[in-house]
Amino acid sequence: MPVYKQHTVIEIARNLKAFLRLDLGLIRGDLPDLAGKRNQASEALLRSKLDAAHAELRRKERELKAARMPRPEKIADGVEPENIVWIFGTGRSGSTWLRTMMSEMKDHAVWEEPMVGLLFGGFHRNAQEGQLASKKFILGEPTRVGWTISIRNFVLEGVRLANPSLKSGEYLVIKEPNGSAGAPLLMEALPESRMIFLVRDPRDVVASVIDGARKGSWLNSRKDDWVWKATMPDTQPERFAEHRAGMYMGHISGAKRAYDTHKGRKALVRYEDLLSDTLGTMRRVYTTLEIPFDDEELTRTVEKHSWSNIPEDQKGEGKFYRKAAPGSWKDDLTPEQARIVETMTASVIEEFYPA
Repeated sequence: MPVYKQHTVIEIARNLKAFLRLDLGLIRGDLPDLAGKRNQASEALLRSKLDAAHAELRRKERELKAARMPRPEKIADGVEPENIVWIFGTGRSGSTWLRTMMSEMKDHAVWEEPMVGLLFGGFHRNAQEGQLASKKFILGEPTRVGWTISIRNFVLEGVRLANPSLKSGEYLVIKEPNGSAGAPLLMEALPESRMIFLVRDPRDVVASVIDGARKGSWLNSRKDDWVWKATMPDTQPERFAEHRAGMYMGHISGAKRAYDTHKGRKALVRYEDLLSDTLGTMRRVYTTLEIPFDDEELTRTVEKHSWSNIPEDQKGEGKFYRKAAPGSWKDDLTPEQARIVETMTASVIEEFYPA
């Protein structure tokens, strides 16, 4: 609360408190006389006035106390909303690679998967139609204006507190593939922000997750979820493929809705294009998002993080860096797994990966 507003609240509360004390004294002085006359109607009216005055006094005292409470100091100048760059899409689509390259650029910082999209988007997406139509529901349509503002403030305060070293003019890249279900809400709340919609062939994504989720692989060893620990890719391969295809569609559909409706600066990136022409794709991304860049710096960054510069002992089956080979799903998925994924993600394949 600004200082001048605090002073105003304090003065109002002090004056009201003094007035109420005088008013209450007069009321209390009237009560014995009224009691003597046994004027019950007048006494009830005055007691009601007394109760209301007490309630108002307590409210103003709370307001006065709140005004006197120390407010948190400003942690940092923070980042302007227009300098936030969201990466939406899905896991295993190159989002880590993309954000790593962007983090190397001057005046860039990264916020790694805050999951704020999952917090709001998952809850909103899973709500029943009747809930969405009701103002009783916290994210109901009748109160959309209010909670959209709340999401905006929630994100911006989170940015400032989680990234205290940010300076005015810097760009904050938020990697949020697994929070893409909430992408439409986030971009509605922060319309001046920029976004990257990163998409990869769903068959390659599922094949990559299957490889990482098998017993002994990198993803299985670090996840606690029963889906991973039960080694479903080994014991129930078709069911696991269906599970992952469903998650893929949940993420990608949210990211696509946000991309289609966002009126601000945005860029569509296919993983396959990023892989085949990394420098050209990165130039296009920065140009489309209207973010100034030094071409020599960008060239050095792309070279530094190229597939060929990843140590050989960090690449291969069961590791985080696996193949980087589009279309390898033909060798990795069984015919039944491929059929399941293609059926469930048909709209994405048709739009981005037509035969």
